[in-house]
Amino acid sequence: MEPPRAGGLRESSYGAGDSAASLDDCIVDTANESSEEESAGEREEEIGAHDEATEVPAEQTSNTQTVNTRRPNSLPVPAAGGCGLWTSQGDAEVNLRMGDSGLAAETPLTINQMFTLAVERFADYTALSWKEGEQQKSLNYREYYQTCRTAAKSFLKLGLQRYHGVGILGFNSSEWFISDIAAVLAGGFAVGIYTTNSPEACQYVADNSKANIIVVENHKQLQKILQVEDKLPHLKAIIQYKDALKEKRPNLYSWAEFMELGRDEPDAPLDAIISSQKPNQCCTLIYTSGTTGQPKGVMLSHDNITWTALATSRHVGLTDATHTQELVVSYLPLSHIAAQMVDIWVTMRVGGATYFAQPDALKGSLVNTLKEVRPTAFMGVPRVWEKMQEKMKSVGAKSSTVRRKLAAWAKDVGLQTNLTKMNQYVHLKLLTLALVFKKVRKALGLDRCNKCYTGAAPITKDTLEFFLSLDIPLYELYGMSESTGPHTISIPEAFKLTSCGKEIPGCKTKLHNPDEGGNGEICFWGRHVFMGYINMPEKTEEALDAEGWLHSGDLGKHDQNGFLFITGRIKELIITAGGENIPPVPIEDAVKEAVPLISNAMLIGDKRKFLSMLLTIKCQLNTESGDPEDELTPEAIELCRKLGSNATRVSEIAGGQDRVIHAAVQEGINRVNKEASSNAQRIQKWIILDRDFSLTGGELGPTMKLKRPVVAKMYKEQIENFYKELATPTTPDNTPPPK
Repeated sequence: MEPPRAGGLRESSYGAGDSAASLDDCIVDTANESSEEESAGEREEEIGAHDEATEVPAEQTSNTQTVNTRRPNSLPVPAAGGCGLWTSQGDAEVNLRMGDSGLAAETPLTINQMFTLAVERFADYTALSWKEGEQQKSLNYREYYQTCRTAAKSFLKLGLQRYHGVGILGFNSSEWFISDIAAVLAGGFAVGIYTTNSPEACQYVADNSKANIIVVENHKQLQKILQVEDKLPHLKAIIQYKDALKEKRPNLYSWAEFMELGRDEPDAPLDAIISSQKPNQCCTLIYTSGTTGQPKGVMLSHDNITWTALATSRHVGLTDATHTQELVVSYLPLSHIAAQMVDIWVTMRVGGATYFAQPDALKGSLVNTLKEVRPTAFMGVPRVWEKMQEKMKSVGAKSSTVRRKLAAWAKDVGLQTNLTKMNQYVHLKLLTLALVFKKVRKALGLDRCNKCYTGAAPITKDTLEFFLSLDIPLYELYGMSESTGPHTISIPEAFKLTSCGKEIPGCKTKLHNPDEGGNGEICFWGRHVFMGYINMPEKTEEALDAEGWLHSGDLGKHDQNGFLFITGRIKELIITAGGENIPPVPIEDAVKEAVPLISNAMLIGDKRKFLSMLLTIKCQLNTESGDPEDELTPEAIELCRKLGSNATRVSEIAGGQDRVIHAAVQEGINRVNKEASSNAQRIQKWIILDRDFSLTGGELGPTMKLKRPVVAKMYKEQIENFYKELATPTTPDNTPPPK
């Protein structure tokens, strides 16, 4: 598995000067880095060559029933005073995975260099915009940069030390962005903290990043930090950026007080820090959600961020503001790399404008913001797209018969036309349907949006086809925090349903130890690969192999055209008592598609004799707390009526109480079971739970990804009940209790 080789760094023509030249001691050779024009066939041949070079015992390569995750020898430790491809030290430097041509050979930049370039080109263009009451406020790029510099000087005055964290705990806002960038300019680490974190979880991140300063949104978030303040030895100040302070404390500042601190400070100390920064040094820590242990601090370098922003913006065809300004809406958690990359960095690269949604965006107000802003590009996690789908179906169900028939006809023709377009790689005008689709897009606030993305969690084929039928193709992104966000992205010219596209030019994909079906662990190479986990050398060695390939932990395969398909996750893989490997997501998606009443499904069966499943029903969410309620969604009620049930609440259905719904669910599961590739992949038992999974309940993560260990622990009793019988069922047996 010989890694690509990279050429050396060239001196920057953008004022990097000494910074770029001083990287000469940290050069990695990658002369055979693929060019942008390299064919898919050439890539596959090279990947095959890498796999052949890997020493894997014969008995493991021939065993297709067990996924082999064995890797080459652990990472070599860099020689004293030298650079390697990885580090776990916050103040260290790494080699950059440079290439000889194309995007991989672009001159490395620091965050400051990228920002000043944006200011030179887009000074008077709107950079950030938000609402204060009914008033729209904004900053242009010149004001944005100067505000970040002032905040950086304030951080320095408060005692921010080099390579120490600035924690940011709050909903998306201009202050969040400014704090993030100011922390970097001042030589610290920007550290996002999830707003759903408990005080103890906040303490872990703040302590692990040696946070000198924590920026909080409001009194509620402030209380979390005050509860653990005495356990944070590095903490020097707290800043609250929304609402008036309810109490006066030493080293607690309002946003206005904080900004005033640096207003008249001299520029020289800040400029000295900025000029000393190098593209191959850490500037940001992204903490993983920690569903399987303590969160890991993903160290991202200046180059990780600036290069990925450049490569992504070019790959997806974003336009510079001097031609047409891109508009995006910021609402996803900024502690997550996907939101940071889209909202802050990619947008900055092209001089786009970021508009901030309201804090209750995911509870219902997002569509209002979308209709006001009418973004040109929009990123949604699958649950956002699913909620839109449910809402439109609910509205459609109330329409007149004629309108429903017209809409159904338009959607059917739209789906078939788009599938033809996708398969033939040609662009067709949907002239006869333009009016129908235009109204739908306008109702969603997406009438100007020609780049709609989904990522961060698996999305069902049903949802993809629904939006495709409305002439809204959802382009899938795939990557991870450790790859600075995206690794592959679907684009109009390379789009296949259920595929996450092809890698960004300048990046490489390798499938480690593929089985007979071509499924192997997806590995990444490129300038987007992270530096390492801060203070965790062992975890870093688990993620990176000896040649520097990043192992994702995801299973995938390529088709004949080089499209990547995610087929499962190694840690999520269910290995039954009979030794069969079963990826749960495809089966869960199939059940949700077969039974539209179901909102979430979780497959059980690891080390068990047969598969079982936990199911939840689509219900209303509390608009204030986001908690799932007992009342069904309008769409769910409509589905119940069609099935012959009068149920309006989850409690009337859960546990098999509604025999009509129970029979319908069993019928849907029977249809899924008929498509199973083996008897071991059939669902034998299931139960409808009395409460939907949610963010507030802890079953879903910040990007709405299912936290399987949490759910398994919460419903341990129900799961054990599935397996109380001694005999293994040979046919589905899910008899509802008598009424």
